[in-house]
Amino acid sequence: MAGKRSGGRPRGVRLWRWLPLAPATLLLLLFLAGPIGYCVWIAFTNTQLTGSSSSDFVGLANFRRAFADENFRNAVRLTLVFTFVSSIVGQNSLGLALAGLMRAASRPVRTLTGALVIAAWVLPEIVAAFLLYAFFRREGTLNAILDWLHLPSQNWLFTLPILAVSFANVWRGTAFSMLIYSAALAEIPRDITEAAQVDGAGGVRRAWHITLPMIRRSIGTNLMLNTLSTLSVFGLIWAMTRGGPGNRSQTLPVFMYDQAFLKSLIGYGTAVALLLLLVGSLFSLVYLRLMRVEV
Repeated sequence: MAGKRSGGRPRGVRLWRWLPLAPATLLLLLFLAGPIGYCVWIAFTNTQLTGSSSSDFVGLANFRRAFADENFRNAVRLTLVFTFVSSIVGQNSLGLALAGLMRAASRPVRTLTGALVIAAWVLPEIVAAFLLYAFFRREGTLNAILDWLHLPSQNWLFTLPILAVSFANVWRGTAFSMLIYSAALAEIPRDITEAAQVDGAGGVRRAWHITLPMIRRSIGTNLMLNTLSTLSVFGLIWAMTRGGPGNRSQTLPVFMYDQAFLKSLIGYGTAVALLLLLVGSLFSLVYLRLMRVEV
């Protein structure tokens, strides 16, 4: 019948089921899809914050400029280093190690460790940045400890700025990975690991052949969320180094801010933002592809 679907349900029923979602859909289109579409348009123009209020369509000129810009290529390299060191290696590995140790520790140790790690996570980003700045600066806590141990000290924010901000991001964000892995490890039946231990499997073999395969999907989820959040880190780096010295800690978010708001090149800065979005999408596709494999 014309008024019926193939399954026999009237079309009107199908429309009424979607009606409660209409306000949410409208809000998403207005406040999410709308700004994204506007940003895409701006990326293809020469819009600036100063000078003429008019803007002209320039096609792919902003993207060609980015790929020809050595500062942009440097920002891409530093972003990959920052993401790999602080997220993929640092937060992920340390969070898994803490979750494993806390599972085997006593309740007081678990409570104290969890409170200390989570305290760094709940601090506002700007507060955490100033704490780590005070830790790494020339007259800071780290050099005071090294001097007390009669070890050579240095200006870490000048000599190794990208590693300093990477460590700061590890310190602040490890709690998220620890919570993810604590929940995943709690779902592993203890009788499986105990049976493997009775069969003579050591701690490393149990971790490699039992624990890691059983929490693979949690690892993929944690890596994807951590990577996407690390790619967009701005406040931590800006408060600690402002992308310096020079551009030695200028990741893509810092480079984008510099171009769009300090140099007033809104069109070019928005094009860089879209390229950063593309990088995040590529990471997401890789992780989703890996998570699709069954354990």
